[in-house]
Amino acid sequence: MSKSLHEVPVTTLKGVGAALATKLDKIGISNLQDLLFHLPLRYQDRTRITPLGMLQFGMDAVIEGTIAASDIVMGRRRSLVCRVQDGTGTVTLRFFHFSAAQKNSLKKGSTIRCFGEPRRGAHGLELYHPEYRIVSDSSAAPVEETLTPIYPATEGLTQPRLRSLCEQALKFIDNPDALQEWLPASVRDQHSLWPLTEAVRFLHKPPPDAELATIAEGVHPAQQRLAFEELLAHNLSLQQIRQRVRLQTGMALPGTNQLVDKFLGNLPFQLTGAQQRVFKDIHSDLSQPTPMMRLVQGDVGSGKTVVAALAALQTVESKHQAALMAPTEILAEQHYNNFSNWLKPLGITVAWLTGKTKGKKREQQLELIRTGEAEVVVGTHALFQDEVEFRHLALAIIDEQHRFGVHQRLALREKGRKIGAMPHQLIMTATPIPRTLAMSAYADLDCSVIDELPPGRTPVNTIVIGDDRRNQVIERVRAACKEGRQAYWVCTLIEESEALQCQAAEVTAAELTEALPDLSIGLIHGRMKPAEKVEVMNAFKEGHLHLLVATTVIEVGVDVPNASLMIIENPERLGLAQLHQLRGRVGRGSVASHCVLMYHPPLSQQGRERLQVMRESSDGFVIAEKDLELRGPGEVLGTRQTGLVSFRVADLERDKALLDTIKIAAEHLITIAPTHVQPLIDRWLPQGDQYADA
Repeated sequence: MSKSLHEVPVTTLKGVGAALATKLDKIGISNLQDLLFHLPLRYQDRTRITPLGMLQFGMDAVIEGTIAASDIVMGRRRSLVCRVQDGTGTVTLRFFHFSAAQKNSLKKGSTIRCFGEPRRGAHGLELYHPEYRIVSDSSAAPVEETLTPIYPATEGLTQPRLRSLCEQALKFIDNPDALQEWLPASVRDQHSLWPLTEAVRFLHKPPPDAELATIAEGVHPAQQRLAFEELLAHNLSLQQIRQRVRLQTGMALPGTNQLVDKFLGNLPFQLTGAQQRVFKDIHSDLSQPTPMMRLVQGDVGSGKTVVAALAALQTVESKHQAALMAPTEILAEQHYNNFSNWLKPLGITVAWLTGKTKGKKREQQLELIRTGEAEVVVGTHALFQDEVEFRHLALAIIDEQHRFGVHQRLALREKGRKIGAMPHQLIMTATPIPRTLAMSAYADLDCSVIDELPPGRTPVNTIVIGDDRRNQVIERVRAACKEGRQAYWVCTLIEESEALQCQAAEVTAAELTEALPDLSIGLIHGRMKPAEKVEVMNAFKEGHLHLLVATTVIEVGVDVPNASLMIIENPERLGLAQLHQLRGRVGRGSVASHCVLMYHPPLSQQGRERLQVMRESSDGFVIAEKDLELRGPGEVLGTRQTGLVSFRVADLERDKALLDTIKIAAEHLITIAPTHVQPLIDRWLPQGDQYADA
């Protein structure tokens, strides 16, 4: 067969009809290449027969012996019991489900070979429902020559069936055109990589002496060969995206520095060195006729919003519009208030648009945006709706971008095409992205980091205690509020249901109101009307409320300097990055602040580790790295380009040592074998095109 295996459907294989093809499709297998890259989870050693006298409890083994007795036993459950002997010992085989034909085949005097896991029974070791076959005296069946793979499966797909299909597929790879080697020999030699077909064959059929511990850790050279190629394909895909953006025309926005200088002069504080450095990067990007694609990372409270305002001012100085999109109404409104306070004294009109902006007010805001009278626009995802028309949008600022789908970000960018150029994009996140993720999932963006907190921020003291001490915690809240401080009480997600989460917050607020009658307590959750949320937040900001009971809706962006105590119930339910975000709501003033993580015992081992990290570190990047290690990239990134972070073989935490060499290998491949780039991407990211314009 001269066809490449990605062009050969699984229905080519013997025994694969429409029904089986549908089951295979469920686990991402539609062609023979998919099947060969569907790698085993683990292996069983069926290459040697273990004497019965050497069988060990709990250790899989192949055994062979003579059936000395075979009887149906009536106990609590009817079972077929066979006693097997081999001269070194005896073992019992027990079948709870059996047919008459099976009973007849398992007769006294037959030689049987079995595979299974010995368990302790009433009369020594027993094998329950082992895989077996009757061995005829004339031709003793050979044992397996290689380790037996156990594959990821789905309902209706048995291991024997998957093994049979992979065996058939492996017969095709001797043809050099079947599984093309897209990595040139120079790249393989430089990085000591196995040939592709050799790696694939090894992983489906490892020899008996294969190092199973190395394979289990994912660091065997055969696995690393595939991980290297997969990471390389992802890197190349993102570089392509970046290259496409560079080929598009942008709008040079050099600015005049008049508004920027006035703005800086009006600020009651000096920019930190990190803020100055990051704005210098942005200023340089905006001045070019190539669209900026820059990610600004900064820990909670590091001052990203000020940097965003400077970027918007440079755009306005260049006679164009800037838009800032935030994921929640609370955060969008906070940005609107900040931008209004900062920019209106400079004579700049700031428009405000969310899904809840209705009637005449909406018409008015849409008109301001359409005519260009509003030079800066702040809002939620409502900004990319069809009826929103910008006069000359040249900068899109996206806050907490991982909360938006890729297509939402695209839709906002499309709004700027009217001016005949692609808008610049500034993406901000307070969720520090581990370097490993930044190098892989964000390789299409230039990255800047605000790694310095403004002076005057006090570190937050974090305490981890069980909820059996709830009454003590309530008394602590009372004492803090009586001293003039304010506190948050955060109720975390229950069963992934917003309705239940809001209900839990309402119940908690009622209980605390009863326990603390001398305090003024407010409640905020995602199902309240926007006006109600604003009213409660304003009351808290202005000090009319002592305690705010909230869901994780207050995670991002809320700034109340007088709040110095936060209680987080069931913190074990949240990711570390989210806990760090929540904790960042306190410690914004000059008074010592505290965060109490009140868990529900018993904690799992991972739960203990995660809360320990929170107790020991206030560095968002340390926390993010640990989050990645414990939870994996999919959860850390949220909805960000899901298709680009779902790896088949590679593991970002395990394989992070490869990332620097991947970058070099990608550049080398583009130079010496540019025609290999697209086939390599297609092999590992068949759905990648949908993200190509993100």
